[in-house]
Amino acid sequence: MFPPCRSRSQKQTNKQKKKKTVACEGKCVSLSCAWGLIKVIKANYGRTDRTTCARSVPAHQTSNMNCFRRTSLHTMCDGRKSCSVPAVNSVFSDPCAGTYKYLDVDYVCVRKAKRTVACEGKSVSLRCVLGLIKVIKANYGRTDRTTCARSVPAHQTSNMNCFRRTSLHTMSTRCDGRKSCSVPAVNSVFSDPCAGTYKYLDVDYVCVRKGTF
Repeated sequence: MFPPCRSRSQKQTNKQKKKKTVACEGKCVSLSCAWGLIKVIKANYGRTDRTTCARSVPAHQTSNMNCFRRTSLHTMCDGRKSCSVPAVNSVFSDPCAGTYKYLDVDYVCVRKAKRTVACEGKSVSLRCVLGLIKVIKANYGRTDRTTCARSVPAHQTSNMNCFRRTSLHTMSTRCDGRKSCSVPAVNSVFSDPCAGTYKYLDVDYVCVRKGTF
């Protein structure tokens, strides 16, 4: 069981300037946006150099510089004003036993996301007049009874716990960094997370400056 994190304020600079925060193992990273919402660019729980979080740590615990655990910080923090996460094995699991690790996060503060939904068999269309697309959240499945439910039999909308965890990756791969993109809401693209349920593709995205990625 890890101790609760205490939020710490961070000075805000350029609205979409990339921010970096690091927490040594056992401590917490604190992300915050005075303007806009958090969008995690990349995060790693592990070790990639000998110097970060190395003070008073035995040399053999900092020698492994090839320690990676790509984190689920997107799920924990994206779309929020502030977020604190402990850098502990119980949250991320241990990518390299015997190594003293740290949680290294790059993020930006982005404006409120745009939302677009496409019923199964249709396509979502994302577009940025200014800037480039950055997908914040995405799910191909069903989380309520009402969306895309018109003229659909009740038994095909009753499952409200239908998620495709790779939806964000799929959408990001197809759309991030582009001015516009169109993606069909079909099983052949996302695979079928819940057979017999009429699904929809629900996407949140923002328009960011070039160079934010």
